[in-house]
Amino acid sequence: MSCSSKVPARTLLSLLLAGAVSGLAHAGGAGTPTPRGSSTDRLIVKYKEVAEDRIALGQSDQIAQRVAGAFGLKMSELKTNALGAKVFQLSRWTPEADLQTMARQLMLDDANVEYAEPDRLMHAQLTPNDTNYGSLWGLSSTTAGVRANVAWDTHNGAGVTVAVLDTGIRPHADLAANIVAGYDMIADTFVSNDGNGRDSDPSDPGDWNTANQCAQGDPASNSSWHGTHVAGTIAAVGNNNQGVIGVAYGAKVQAVRVLGRCGGYTSDIADGMIWASGGTVSGLPANATPARVLNLSLGGSGACDTTSQSAINSARSRGATVVVAAGNSNVNVSNASPANCSGVIAVASVGPTGGKAYYSNFGSLVDVAAPGGDTSGGAANGILSTLNAGTTTPGADNYAYYQGTSMATPHVAGVVALMVQAKPAATPDEIESALKTSTRAFPATCSQCGTGIVDAPAAIAKLLNPGGGGGGGGGTTMNESESNNTRGTADPVATANTTVNGALSTTSDTDYFLVNLPAGKTLTATLNPGTRDYDLYIYNSSGTQLASSTKGAGQIDSATSANTGSSSSVRYVRVRYYSGGTGSYTLNLNW
Repeated sequence: MSCSSKVPARTLLSLLLAGAVSGLAHAGGAGTPTPRGSSTDRLIVKYKEVAEDRIALGQSDQIAQRVAGAFGLKMSELKTNALGAKVFQLSRWTPEADLQTMARQLMLDDANVEYAEPDRLMHAQLTPNDTNYGSLWGLSSTTAGVRANVAWDTHNGAGVTVAVLDTGIRPHADLAANIVAGYDMIADTFVSNDGNGRDSDPSDPGDWNTANQCAQGDPASNSSWHGTHVAGTIAAVGNNNQGVIGVAYGAKVQAVRVLGRCGGYTSDIADGMIWASGGTVSGLPANATPARVLNLSLGGSGACDTTSQSAINSARSRGATVVVAAGNSNVNVSNASPANCSGVIAVASVGPTGGKAYYSNFGSLVDVAAPGGDTSGGAANGILSTLNAGTTTPGADNYAYYQGTSMATPHVAGVVALMVQAKPAATPDEIESALKTSTRAFPATCSQCGTGIVDAPAAIAKLLNPGGGGGGGGGTTMNESESNNTRGTADPVATANTTVNGALSTTSDTDYFLVNLPAGKTLTATLNPGTRDYDLYIYNSSGTQLASSTKGAGQIDSATSANTGSSSSVRYVRVRYYSGGTGSYTLNLNW
């Protein structure tokens, strides 16, 4: 669609029938489920001749079938729309970029074609009906949140299991549907507080203790229900008219109980990591649903020990990504284990302003930051999640605000679950790289808090297109030079995999970039507008639009253009303001 006819997301909601929470379902031409992403099984073709000129239209239909055949497709006429264009059903789902190429070929081969374009799928933008959704700033805030709500249009964590190595779990009504079988790894009956050692019941009996029970001088402590709170941030059931929603509300939580009265032993935690990731632990049954993500909202002081490092290595060898809390002592993470172990994603905490939470550990070993809360400014500045009302032993379900790197970590684990859903074959190293190179800059002071605040849609886009914009990832970096508001003043981009740092300073600003695309190459332009709504266009040397991407605010735009000729060909890439305020963006150009 042209930039002037773009329909805001709020208008689309009135045009689309309500669908499943993960998006609208459509029947494919071959009877297959709708693929997620930029694909469709229909093509719109508007002919210049009127319907009465049957000879011209018959010839055009033959040309259309021939062009489709060259792309391995068959077409059948489905209907004529209200604009007089024909809508053709294709024989299979095809990427929009390929259909755009096919449409251009059809217009070249048939002078009777006024225009041709993919019949794109639109999707409802999910606004959950969970009653406390408005309190979950860590999910949706553009200042300090992970912007999971933007990612939900395409990913919710379905098919991914996240292991929560913690105090166990309560069968909270807002969690129960997303819980799979776990295990109680605590061998010591004093620590387990449930009257027995290791067993298949990871239920949290409470981790309360009396005065002096853990160490001389320690006060009495009520049960924390810590694991239930962490699990809710990851995968509380979504769109169920109650409570909260998890970052990856379509994922499953596997409770692996490793913490109890007075804490948990390294040996139990190590066994928990190995079992959760699908490894063998003597005396335990095999894990029927191995986890791809391990959440460790736990830690202690000292160097990384051999037992923990070996267990982390073991879990990673089976494809599991290990996410660990940096710690809450406001010290360098180099003295906090297992956050200082190799191969983990160590998470610092920010409050609602996006600055470092006063308690959060820091240092060069921290990888990223995420919302963990800062209740010094009020309870609502903490992280709201599922809990239990029992003081010592279990009581009724409830919800409560907590703060800590323990709360930041499940935000990241949830985002990782979304990433694994997007690319199931991704390795832990690929996950970590995409996560770290797609973060948002800190809007407030957070020294040595990693590369930035985790951003769910940008992380997914980076994983799927490592050379794309939205962070590092190698290649060349250049700054936009003004004025480049016309094709004649476009900034030249000479090197593949160049990331441009640019900005739109006014609502009428627009930026052009010139690429001499080599023969046989396909240009991929990827635009990360931050929280704003900027649009992306590709033109040829004469200014004819070849491709575009006009997604909503905060979403990554991507467009492609192939040079099928025998010599280099000019491409102009344009970034244009649409809404949401002015500011910076990154644009990656790769071929």
